Amino acid sequence: MSRPSPTTPDAEAVLADAAGRGIQTVRISCVDQHGLLRTKTVDVARLASVLEAGVGLPGSLLAKDTANNYAVPLWSPSGLPTLDALLGAQDMVMVPDPATWRVLPWAERTGWLLCDLHHVGSCGRPGEPIALSTRGLCQRAVAALGHRGLGLRAGLELELHLFDATTGEPIHPGWELLGGRHAETIHNRVEPIRAGLVALGLPPRSVEVELGPGQVELSFEADDALATADQAVLVRHAVAALAERAGMRATFLCRPSAGAFPSGWHLHQSLVNERGANAFAVADSGAGPAGTGPGGTATPPDPEVGARALSATGRHWVGGLLAHAAASCLLTTPTVNGYKRYRPNSVAPDRISWSPQHRGAMVRLLGGGADPAIHVENRVGDPAANPYLYLASQLVSGLDGLAHQTEPSPPTLSPYTPDAGPLLPRSLGDAIDAFAGSELYRRCWGDEAVDYLVTIKTSEWRRFQAAVTDWELKEYGSLF
Repeated sequence: MSRPSPTTPDAEAVLADAAGRGIQTVRISCVDQHGLLRTKTVDVARLASVLEAGVGLPGSLLAKDTANNYAVPLWSPSGLPTLDALLGAQDMVMVPDPATWRVLPWAERTGWLLCDLHHVGSCGRPGEPIALSTRGLCQRAVAALGHRGLGLRAGLELELHLFDATTGEPIHPGWELLGGRHAETIHNRVEPIRAGLVALGLPPRSVEVELGPGQVELSFEADDALATADQAVLVRHAVAALAERAGMRATFLCRPSAGAFPSGWHLHQSLVNERGANAFAVADSGAGPAGTGPGGTATPPDPEVGARALSATGRHWVGGLLAHAAASCLLTTPTVNGYKRYRPNSVAPDRISWSPQHRGAMVRLLGGGADPAIHVENRVGDPAANPYLYLASQLVSGLDGLAHQTEPSPPTLSPYTPDAGPLLPRSLGDAIDAFAGSELYRRCWGDEAVDYLVTIKTSEWRRFQAAVTDWELKEYGSLF
């Protein structure tokens, strides 16, 4: 990966824009293994040198689980080469990607840059990329797909919950999906968030009232895979910051309370070829969109028609997503909380299946025949997932499907029945085991990256297993 320099056009454009807008400070951020931003703020006078040489930060950040416990020891060798090279919490270097430059609308005269992680090289300069950087793992997966002359286009559909910061109450009472009254109730509360995202250059396609109390959905236009992951990082951070300034608390936790309806992250995706055409579309197939008959009349959908609506490339991509769904769950659903969403008859997936249009399937097909917008929607994701690992999981799995021409299982109209497909992992522990045993991820990423992620998530899983929950205390506390 080439290092940016103030002499490159991208870096020059950043410096010129910062000067033209009167920027005073710049936030230099990277994304850790959990998908969380780690940030330093520098004076704009340092921006040129930061673009060239980066900014240091402690390597200890890579060794921590979600509670900031050291899942990997940094004070003696761990056997993981990358972390052993950072022994004793040595520095890493954040090297900005000028293409990620933004001006933050909620912070006066403040810019923002997203970075890649590097080791410290000679004379304090950026050295080799950090092999365990999740943005780097995503970039590698994007490049591997590019070698086949294809690119992934992905669209975000993120659900979240909004609560009043003072009362703790949800901003709408819920249980009325897309309710017009609730839309009126929340308009003045969500408008600062929507306007802030627009000002940031990330305009939502829609802002929707979801089913649960205080639950809202944001959807965005499709973009290239890495840009979509970058977008997800910034959207989550921006929504939290804008909500706080508007007197609310935003959370992307899947199920933030016992009475909350679980949130998901639906990832829309298709492939484009070197001509920019949708590689999922079947040219001149004669098939109409799924769920329509001759002349567009409504008919019961035929799942086999859905299967034929995809090109061979599309079918093999779906085949890869299904074949590696269990192993990928650690990347798409990395929290204990996220597995509380996988329930039958819940408008969320319960099994590894695909279907034309059916929202209960893991992978949902939208469009058909020669429709240029045909694509699939993976409904498996946790809104708290690391965006780079979520996107990378789709790239790695789908690319393996293409390489081996994997045909998907038959599509279904009954995704919650046993014959629809195997169950998704029931817990974070099950997902850890599936990922640890994945030959695909070990072959694509190497043992170190797999063992590293397993170690980090196992630390969280063991602490959860040892915890005493509120449910246990309420259930048994007054009985025994």
